[in-house]
Amino acid sequence: MNQRAAPGFIRDSIIRYLGAAENASVAEIREAIAAQFGDHVPASSVRSYLNLNTPDLFERTARGYYRLRAARDRAAEQASDTEHVIDRARVIAANCFDWLRAREPRSIHAVVTDPPYGLLEYSQIEQAKLRNRRGGVWRIPPSFDGHQRSPLPRFTVLNEGDRQVLYEFFREFGQLILRVTVPGANVIVASNPLLAHVVASAMSNSGLELRGQIVRLVMTMRGGDRPKNAHKEFAGVSVMPRSMFEPWIVLRHPLDGRAQDNLRRWKTGGFRRPSDERPFGDVIKSQPTPRTEKQIAPHPSLKPQTFLRAIVRAALPLGQGVILDPFAGSGSTLAAA
Repeated sequence: MNQRAAPGFIRDSIIRYLGAAENASVAEIREAIAAQFGDHVPASSVRSYLNLNTPDLFERTARGYYRLRAARDRAAEQASDTEHVIDRARVIAANCFDWLRAREPRSIHAVVTDPPYGLLEYSQIEQAKLRNRRGGVWRIPPSFDGHQRSPLPRFTVLNEGDRQVLYEFFREFGQLILRVTVPGANVIVASNPLLAHVVASAMSNSGLELRGQIVRLVMTMRGGDRPKNAHKEFAGVSVMPRSMFEPWIVLRHPLDGRAQDNLRRWKTGGFRRPSDERPFGDVIKSQPTPRTEKQIAPHPSLKPQTFLRAIVRAALPLGQGVILDPFAGSGSTLAAA
């Protein structure tokens, strides 16, 4: 069965498109579906589906214009009960996709975030293997200094279907971020060497401009292992290189005119320099997160404050604006900001 013949593809396409758009006309929705499935989808089919599912799923905002109803309403209800203000920061406990759909367009000046990549390791089956410290996607890194190691997931076990799920996740995320950010806004997303290409492709295809990567130089425990169950036979072989860096994807909301015009109007459109003599660079030397910080925020993927502060400071070129972390985790980005 090809994609265009799949049951419900018009419904799913409309929901996906309106999930990223504030509101849209029937013509705009139809064009988005045609771009994905071809011109065989008539506008009458789109209009019929919208009419049949209003007001349960969609809300008519004007003649011929619609928006997704349920997600916005849920986000508003969540925000009224779960928003906390700490100094100049706002912490909101909500589904970030729903919150982004309800957020005022062009109201965020930068995004710095470390999103989840755990498709498999947090399932019940893999969690049981983790507790037993045997098998599955989990591995025990080698001990080289006498310290006991915690299990780590193997990103190499993801199959093509898993990678497609990740692609769709980040493409939708990119569409939502494009809607809420101002022109010139920097979008900086943590990744890893095996999946960075998926993230970069998905988010750039959402309409954001790919601007390269920031390399965090840090020795991790991923890679460098000898062949499983044959480490003595092939003692001189590593299956893959030992990871010594962490890539952070850099994207940008397209500029509104020239860089100087964008900076004047939106306060965005570049990176803040560490000094007059030195520009912000795309390689940052880092260390593993200190134990003192882990004691404050025991998160499995906690990034050190020295690194996050450098990223956050650079993200706002004039030191003005709102920074968003949609996947807040322990709040380390908030603390750095």
